[in-house]
Amino acid sequence: MRTKMLLQLTIILLSGSSVCQSQKSIKNLNDIDLTTEILNSFLISQMDSLKIPGLSIAIINNAEVVHHQTFGYANLEKKIPVTKTTIFEGASMSKSVFATFVMTYVEEGKLDLDKPLYEYLPYDDIAYDERYKQITARIVLSHQSGFPNWRENEEDKKLKIKFDPGTDYGYSGEAYHYLAMVLKHIENTNWDRLEKVFQERIAVPLGLEHTTFIEDEYALKYKAEPYNSDGKWINWQEDYWYKKDKGVFVAPASIRSEPIDFSKWMIGVMNKKILKEESYQELLKPHSTITTLPSGIKLYYSLGFMTAGGTYQNSFFHGGSNDGFTSWYMMDVEKKFGYVLFTNSMFGEKLGNILLDYFERASY
Repeated sequence: MRTKMLLQLTIILLSGSSVCQSQKSIKNLNDIDLTTEILNSFLISQMDSLKIPGLSIAIINNAEVVHHQTFGYANLEKKIPVTKTTIFEGASMSKSVFATFVMTYVEEGKLDLDKPLYEYLPYDDIAYDERYKQITARIVLSHQSGFPNWRENEEDKKLKIKFDPGTDYGYSGEAYHYLAMVLKHIENTNWDRLEKVFQERIAVPLGLEHTTFIEDEYALKYKAEPYNSDGKWINWQEDYWYKKDKGVFVAPASIRSEPIDFSKWMIGVMNKKILKEESYQELLKPHSTITTLPSGIKLYYSLGFMTAGGTYQNSFFHGGSNDGFTSWYMMDVEKKFGYVLFTNSMFGEKLGNILLDYFERASY
């Protein structure tokens, strides 16, 4: 069975797309040559091991995409291959892109990172707890609001504050959504118009052609089918979250994209496009401590990005996990190296971490 799956993945790879077809090697994180053939073989073996139906990946060297490859199936049952047009859900990778969008409002003076959000828009759902009046955009973007990730995961399904805002780290999609509501209020508009503003401020200037927070007709037409951890198809149109968030600009979780488009945003950050230098300093510096790894390396959250100490201080990364879609990106803004991958499985984040070790090797 494993041999058959490897053969199928290899066949799909041969019909896939790539950028820089003449490129025979790429540089890893330590500037060591790696052939694309070796990389592709490694990815195929990992897909087989993790039972990932479909994968699309892009590699960045010197702030340019030097390799783009698609593998496997967008629809396993119908044997429809992943291609350069296949769209995936980026899930929580949305947070990093949304943070850059937020900073355009800060630069215009329409939003102050340290002004309590209730002064822009009171939030009735949490008004019973006065501590919410301490929450600012900076606190939201660095996950220090005290909100749960999602209220639906709480036993009583109620939005609450679990610790005093600004005193601890607690990953929260709810907080990011509140900030999106504030932007919508600032614009005096609806979710569709906020999507258009995102396109005007971020997507169009960076050349993102098919990256949206609200699913459009293109995404619906070319979207990969999702699969759970057992490799079974998920009926996404009946999924609770899909129905709940349909037509909503879900800042922490609803971005739709593919590697070439997403790479344009990554390269924009590497080259400090759109935003001013001081805005990138605020975005990328550590704001809260997530944890300390057994190795002693500390993991931090900036404003929309994960980062780390030591040799990783210039590296920024984030994963994403929605039902049947997981993804990962990593970029070193000094070396201008990066990679981004999307999968229609529950193991894309795991593969992203495996690749980080792979790209740090001294030889192959």
